[in-house]
This record gives sequence, C-alpha cells and structure tokens, in this order.
Amino acid sequence: MKTNELRKKYLDFFKSKGHTFFVSDTLVSYDASTLFTSAGMHQFKPYFLGEKKDVKKATSCQKCLRTGDIEEVGKTPFHHTFFEMLGNFSFGDYFKYEAIEYAFEFLTKCLNVKEDALWFSVYKDDDEAYKIWKDHIGVSPERIVKLDEKSNFWPANAPSLGPNGPCGPCSEIFFDRGKHVGCCKSECSPACSCGRFVEVWNLVFTQFNRVGENRLEPLPQKNIDTGMGLERMAAVLQGKESNFEIDILHPIVEFTRELLGGTAEDHLTKSFLYAIVDHLRAAVFAIADGVHPSNVDQGYVIRKLIRIALWKMTMIEIKKSKRRLKEFPAHYAEQMADFYPQIREKQSMIADILDNEEQKFIATLEEGEKRISVLVEGLKKQGKTIIAGQDVFRLYDTYGLPVELSKEYAQSRAMTIDEEGFKASLEKQKELSRKKSMFDADIFKKGQFSLSETTQFLGYESLSTDVSVLRLFCENAELTSLKEGDEAVVVLDKTPFYAESGGQLTDKGTIKTATGQFAVEEVFRVNEAILHRGRVLSGEITKGPATALVDSARRRALARAHTATHLLQAALRKVLGAHVAQQGSSVDEDTLRFDFTNQKALLPLELEKVEDAVTGFILSASTVDKRTLSLEEAKKEGALAFFKDKYKDVVRVVSIGNYSKELCGGTHLNNTGEIGTFVIVSESSISSGTRRIEALVGDAAYRYLKSIRTLVKDSAVLLKCSPQELSLGVRRLLDDNKEEKEAKITLQKQMIAFEGKEIVTTKKEIKGIPFLVHSFNDHSPDVLLYLCDTLKNQNTSLFIFFVSKTAEKDVFVCSATNDIIEKGFSCDKFVAQYKEELSLRGGGRKNLVQGVVVKRSDEYLEKVRECFLKFTNR
Repeated sequence: MKTNELRKKYLDFFKSKGHTFFVSDTLVSYDASTLFTSAGMHQFKPYFLGEKKDVKKATSCQKCLRTGDIEEVGKTPFHHTFFEMLGNFSFGDYFKYEAIEYAFEFLTKCLNVKEDALWFSVYKDDDEAYKIWKDHIGVSPERIVKLDEKSNFWPANAPSLGPNGPCGPCSEIFFDRGKHVGCCKSECSPACSCGRFVEVWNLVFTQFNRVGENRLEPLPQKNIDTGMGLERMAAVLQGKESNFEIDILHPIVEFTRELLGGTAEDHLTKSFLYAIVDHLRAAVFAIADGVHPSNVDQGYVIRKLIRIALWKMTMIEIKKSKRRLKEFPAHYAEQMADFYPQIREKQSMIADILDNEEQKFIATLEEGEKRISVLVEGLKKQGKTIIAGQDVFRLYDTYGLPVELSKEYAQSRAMTIDEEGFKASLEKQKELSRKKSMFDADIFKKGQFSLSETTQFLGYESLSTDVSVLRLFCENAELTSLKEGDEAVVVLDKTPFYAESGGQLTDKGTIKTATGQFAVEEVFRVNEAILHRGRVLSGEITKGPATALVDSARRRALARAHTATHLLQAALRKVLGAHVAQQGSSVDEDTLRFDFTNQKALLPLELEKVEDAVTGFILSASTVDKRTLSLEEAKKEGALAFFKDKYKDVVRVVSIGNYSKELCGGTHLNNTGEIGTFVIVSESSISSGTRRIEALVGDAAYRYLKSIRTLVKDSAVLLKCSPQELSLGVRRLLDDNKEEKEAKITLQKQMIAFEGKEIVTTKKEIKGIPFLVHSFNDHSPDVLLYLCDTLKNQNTSLFIFFVSKTAEKDVFVCSATNDIIEKGFSCDKFVAQYKEELSLRGGGRKNLVQGVVVKRSDEYLEKVRECFLKFTNR
C-alpha cells in the first residue's frame, strides 16, 4: 500500500466513525512552551482542557518536528526529525472500549494486517484495557504484554515521578516482523528491544489527574489521544526494513546517492544518506511554514539541520561541489505535494533559501576548517585530545562554525570537544548581553513576587480612565506607598497604557492620585497583570483610586508607524511576492523597522515600487478595521500571523482595504490617510535570507525630507550648480578625484619600484627561506601588491610581509613564491596561525593574504620575524 493511500484510508475511516477532520496545523507551534509542533494533539489542547466544546471527536494527519533524537536519525530504521503523525482523538466522548475497537478494526479490516502478526501492551495495572483486548477483541493472552509506567504510561513514569496534572495509561500496538528477526529467543516479546517488534500505534487513555507521588484522581472528562507514525506503518505494509525505503522517501535517497556520485555502499553509508534526506525534508517543510534559517529559536534549529545535512554530504561526497540543495524541494514536492500543496507552491522560494544556505555553509566551512585544523594541530602537539569549550565557542561565535560541526571534525581526528564548557561560555555571553534594569519581568516570573492580579486593558477605546492602584514595588520590595523621586513599578486594576508587545514600544504618560503624580516610562506584562514602570514626579503615591493618562501625541505617532508597518508588508508582498514573511519589527514614534524574508537585496527600482505602493495605500484613505475573532476563524480568513508570536484562542484581526489582513494586538489609526508621509531610509541584510527596511512616517518623515532638501541646496552651492544638476556636479568631482588618485598611485609605484631594489637587500635567511619584512608609510594595498609582484618576478625564492600605515588604518600584505609554498609554508597558514599574536584580520590564499593590522607596536617587525621563525620550526 502506497503511503498516500494509507494516509487517506486512515482519515476516511475515522471520518466514517463521526470524527471531524482537521488539516495539519503549522509546524510552528502556537504554544509558548515549545518551538515546533511535535505531536498530533498540539492543536487540540483547548479541547483536551475543556476550553472548546464544539467538537467531540477529531482526526488528523499532523506534520511534526522533533530533534530530541537527532543523533539517532539514519542510524536506526525508524527515527526522524520530521514525520507525519496520524491520530484520532476523543474529548469526553468515547473511551477505551471504542478506541481499542477502532484501532483493531482499521488494522485488520482496512489494512488487512494479519491478526497473529499483531501484539499488544497495556499498563501493568490497567485491567480494563487488558480485558477489552482479551475478552472483547479476542486476542490471545500470549500476545498481550503488561509493562510498567516507564513504557506504558503518559507522561512516562508520571505516577511516581510526575509532573502533576492530566495523565493516563496507554496501550501500544506492535507488528511482529517474525521470529527470525532480532534476538531470535523464544521468550522475545514487545518488552524486548531487539527490533523484532515494531510499535505502530499508541493509544493514550487520559483519565487521571496526578496530585502527588502515586496519587491519581479521576478526571471529570476522560480523553483519548492516539498516534500512528505514518512512515513506520507504511514501512510495515510495504515490507521494508527501514522507513527510508518506503515509496515517498526511497526515490529521494536514490537521488541523493546519485547526486553525490556514490555507486557502492563502501562509499556512501546508508546512515548518512538517510539523515540527509530526513533533515532536508524537515527544512523544506519548516521553510514552507515561514521558518527561515537564522541564529535564534526555530530558525537556528532549521539552520542546524541544513548544516548537519551539508556536513554529512561533505563527508561522503565523491563528486566534489555537487551538493546542490536547491534541487531537493522539487523531489519532496513530487512525493508529497498532493497532500501538502504549499510545498509545490513555494518550491522556488524554498530552493533559493537552501541554495543561499549552502553558499553560506561553504564559506563558513572553509574558514572554520582552517581555524579548527590549526587548533587541533596545536593541541595534538601538546598531547591533548579535548578541544576546550571556550575554543569551540570562539569558533561558533567568531567564525560561525556550528558546535555540531566542530564535534564531527574533532571525532574525525580522534578528539572530543568540551560540550559543557561550550554551553557555559554560551550562557556567559547571554548573561552579559541581557538587559539590566531596576526591575526585570523575570523577578515576577521566577516567583520573587507572586502576581495573580488581572489588569483589564482599555487602551483601544480610551487614552484616560479612572483606575485603582493595586500594588506598589520599589527597590525589589513591595511597599504600601511611594515618595517623590522613587523609581518604582505600579500595578493597576485596569489601564489605557499599551504594554510593549509585537514590536510596538510601550505607551508613556502619567498616573495621578489625590496626593501625587507618577510618570509612566515603560509598560510590560507579567502573566495577566500589566505593570507600569517609572518614577514619582511629586507628592506620594498610595494604593487606591487614581487616574491614568496616556501621552496622546506619542500614542498617535506609534499608531502611525504601526499601521504603516502593515502597509509596508502588504507592499513588499505585492512587489516581491507572497514568500515575504515577517521576521521581526520595531514600532516607535513615527519610525519603524521591519525584518522580512528575501534572499536578495532589493534593487533601487524595487525599493521605489515598494515606497510608491505604500504611498498609494495612504492616499487611498482606506479604513483600518479591527475585529475580534477566534484564532481558527482568523486563520480561515487568511490573516497573516508572525510565527514568533504566541496567540491565544481569541485574537484581534486588523484589516486594511482588500490588501492587508494580520493578527495584531497593537494600536492603529482609523484611516491610512492619517499616516501622512512615508519614506524608506535604508534597506540592509541582518542575516542570511533576512532583510531589514527602516522607514519614517508623519512628522519624522517630513523633517527627514526637509533635511534632504536643505542638503541638496547646500551641496549645489558648493559644487557651483543648480539643485537639479547636483548629480552632474558630483560626477565631475569624482572624475577629477579619480584622475588625481590614479596619478598618485602611478607615481608611488614608480618610486617604490626603485626603493624595492634597496629593500630586498634587507631580507634574512630563516631556516633556508629568504624572508623579507618591511614597514611603509602612506602606501595603499595596491602599491604594496605591486611591489610584491615586482620583487617576486626578480627573485625566484622569497617570503614577503609588508605593513603600511595609511590615513584610516594599518594594512598588511603577505606573499610568497611557489617554491616556498611547495615546502608547506603558505601565506594563509602563517596568517591563520599567528593572527592573534600579530593582531591580523584578513584573508586570501596560499600565495597571497592581505588585510588590516588591528594593533601595532614599535617592535612589530621584530615580532613578525619571531613568528616566522616559529612557523618554520614546526
């Protein structure tokens, strides 16, 4: 049975049993506790918790992503990072009897699996499930195994180890591959891990609430949560030893084998091939769901998967430079786009992103390998076999070499890395970069102060309101009153102040009481409470009645920028395409920053079109509509969501005309015409595949354009031309400067050619290698390179290191003749080995490296000679 047929049969079967079909949720989890959707039950949490009651029975095929067993992928037949989970769920409707009956019927009647090939496990104390299998279904007791809480309880070991909360026993269904598989012992059963028995379905009976060690109380609503791994079941039905041999994956495995030039297993190991196919499938689906490779959160995980795949390709490829990741999306689309059409729809965009990541990886690998090879070589000379954590971190932080690749490289050289030391260095960096302040939200979140209050937000309707002061905090202590000058945090019962969220900065303003005035400088949320950070301007602030007033001018400026941000995203999608997805934003007073996915820098014409589109939206004076909908309704309407934000079940949808619809809790204008002026001031790259646009609106945009107009007028006066002829005047000036510069360089080259004959006489023989080091003043790199070429043409053997002080910085050039390189003393190795000692930053190849000298002392040339002596002694 083909995999696509299996998926359809499962869903059709449960639809025939009255289950509502749910399409697969996005891979990006809306649950703040996890980065990715890792199980079929994720999208049904509101039903399990009783928050939603419109559906009692559901079925789905959920795409999932887990990295907990990433090192096992490829090594075992059944591990994946990306996989599909078939599931049927009951929310207080049917329970064990029906769940077991449905499972057995589907396997034996719909899939025609032989009954005697199926074994079953139940929790050791779950007599109810045991009796259903034995007495109702008619399974022989010999094929029913009782297992402990580690194997047959969810969560594992919950009764004794926790956590507290909903839990329950489970029953697993196994396929027996035959007595000839695995340990071949007569007593072999699903309790054995030899590989004979393949778990194909897990039925979880959520019936208890754990309230303490081995204390389980019945739940008022009993639920069913089941999961069948699609790939694993397909492997069973197709008689395959591994999931990677099934019909939707095997063709891609063979494509990868051919791509890398392998013909025999001696050259290409199955484990590497399988891991490559798995990791790239995960990346393709994640990118389709809006996750672009980056260095944080979900993006970091995807970049990690891509780079591990590329690393494994590098380790096994026969045809060099034949990785070509951009060809993979088409193969995944061919196999899986019938059920997941977005893979085909976004195929070109996904291919571009993978290609960009590959190019970035190649550059990283080349530089990182140079660094780690020098490091390993030095450690081996010292008799060491462990790369220190801080060195691994430096490779990661400075050169972009992922810790996983450092680990693989070390293992290939019979060494290990200090992973704990790396983690410690990483955490230290995070701690140093963490924002310091008098009060941090973590003080409340970590339990130093318990906040159970709920603050009602009224800021959409009003900028001032009567409120009640509930709690006061100052200098990490809770107080009953605040005096003038105190920097503090105030908690209100309701507030018009918007707390920083979704990229929009906080409102500012004042809180007035009968006895004092408090300036609000920052607003943030902790749980359901809204906290107001600031200082007492006058008098005394006590608990009780007060009036909260938002700075209306700031609020309006923030609203102009926020509404313009929505217009900018709509314009980008209109000009560049639907692949544009928000990656971050910052909304301040009449200024905005918007990060989005795009593989290339925007051309000047594209930027102009984007700016024109936004201006058109503003001039159309479109109504900005704000509605409250359920998350499900908003998604059905096609509202854009920023995947890094976590949304509740009820969301706010901001719609503008027929061109923009987004989930957004921020404050907005009522009409786009209120924005006034919009101008883009910069477009740049912030990471691979992610661009940033900064723009101004309203008063800030007007003042910016006014300053540009003044600058144009002043420049025209200096260049003795009209403002309309400014570009012509600048071009004349550049041409004059270019001629002067070229004449200067020509003269310097002529002069230095004569100097070279004298300079070369200062060369020294070091270990039989003619070594020339010299310092110049005010010579550009071009002039130094000219002298290097001249001297190498005149001398058959020479290693050169020149340094020159220029107006901006100290520069260096290192060059060598071929005979010295053939002896193993190349320029790139010399610079890589002594770059820290000589404060060098640069790059190049074996016969030439150039760059800058960060710090140079009076004895610098002698230091270079000492380093070269050590270099030739190695």
